[in-house]
Amino acid sequence: MLSQQDIEHFRTHGYLLPGRQLFSEERLGRLEQIFNEHLSEKGDKLSDELDTPHYRDDRLLEFLLSDEVLDTVEPLIGPNIALWSSHFISKDPFTGRETPWHEDSAFWNGRFSAYDGIVTIWLALENPSTVENGCMRVVPGTHLTFGASEYVPTDITTKTFHAEIAAVDEDQAVAFELQRGEFSMHDGRIVHGAKANTSPVRRTGYTMRYFPSSVEMYDNEINEGWKIWLARGEDLAGNTYANVPAPA
Repeated sequence: MLSQQDIEHFRTHGYLLPGRQLFSEERLGRLEQIFNEHLSEKGDKLSDELDTPHYRDDRLLEFLLSDEVLDTVEPLIGPNIALWSSHFISKDPFTGRETPWHEDSAFWNGRFSAYDGIVTIWLALENPSTVENGCMRVVPGTHLTFGASEYVPTDITTKTFHAEIAAVDEDQAVAFELQRGEFSMHDGRIVHGAKANTSPVRRTGYTMRYFPSSVEMYDNEINEGWKIWLARGEDLAGNTYANVPAPA
């Protein structure tokens, strides 16, 4: 569980570095094994494109719906929690692409009724996540200026997204250096990014993203095919969940 000081830091700065392991060594090892299976079966996809792997692999729900994770996000989200997405994002040694400066919420426009309660856990797998291999960086406090950023196109051969924020004060950025098994947390509205991996060490994270079930995920074309799970508590917005039967 997070302390009151942790909660206040997250609310003020938009991120948290708890500085501890999320899962036991045994469970972490099993998650890493699952990641490597997905990596070996990725086909033409790049290593940073393994999005929503839990759609195809129910084993990941053991981790995504675990008490270790939900007890960690509940102080920030509340007791009624929905699972929004997960993503294996791995930057290959020497060639891993840069993640341009962005706000996750900028790519979710039109998908939700609110964006101020979405929390992402970023878990370091297999190796430390360092400045040298392209760890995540955030600009503290920028979650409070949501919607103010101007975006410009990028070259997706070298960057993971088609657009990036035009101007960022990188001197204010905080690097999320993590040991294997440690995790960070960030608000879905915060400005963040990561440099390319120019080191010989693979950088891999598993992102787990949650929102309060009081937020409505719109039933529209943008969300077509998207699945969410009721992770804890009860639905408060009339959402449809993959793990909750529809009313008779």
